Amino acid sequence: MPVVTALRAEPRGRVAVDLDGSAWRTLPTEPVLRAGLRVGCELDSPTVRRLRQELRRAEALAVATRSLRSRDLSAHALDERLQRADVAPSARRDAVATLARVGAIDDRRFAVARAHALAGRGYGDAAISADLERRGISGGIRADALAGLEPEFDRARELVRRRGTGAKTARFLASKGFGDDAVEAALGVGFANGP
Repeated sequence: MPVVTALRAEPRGRVAVDLDGSAWRTLPTEPVLRAGLRVGCELDSPTVRRLRQELRRAEALAVATRSLRSRDLSAHALDERLQRADVAPSARRDAVATLARVGAIDDRRFAVARAHALAGRGYGDAAISADLERRGISGGIRADALAGLEPEFDRARELVRRRGTGAKTARFLASKGFGDDAVEAALGVGFANGP
């Protein structure tokens, strides 16, 4: 069995590992520590398995955090990205759970922000709900996110005010996921009698 004869700190959070007096590999520090590598430790099969598992876990976290750098994602969307990056299922689950535990991903926060962004871009409740569902947001969280928005009728009224009444505006509202009441308002039918 090869024996770890040296562990030397390297730049950027890495450790150079020597086996039997010869350079072997330079690895990220955290997986080396979590796998229990230390000077005098034999590199037997269980230790190699632990090291491989910890390296997969560290890589999954690295891919996940890079994915979150530019924008917030739902847990489901992050899991899909990790799957496309060929991250093992157990490492994906662990990375998503770890990032949820520390608050880096939060489906409720994501849903509220996404709902507000879509509402601000002129989408109705049905389109917003469908978008959140495609992103893996559960029904209860979707409902809470929609409840936090300005009422759909009021958003539609503002769009009608800017675009004018008529069939073209009604088609626009329908294409943006507004309900029948909002579309009728765009046509001028019962608009004055709205809630």
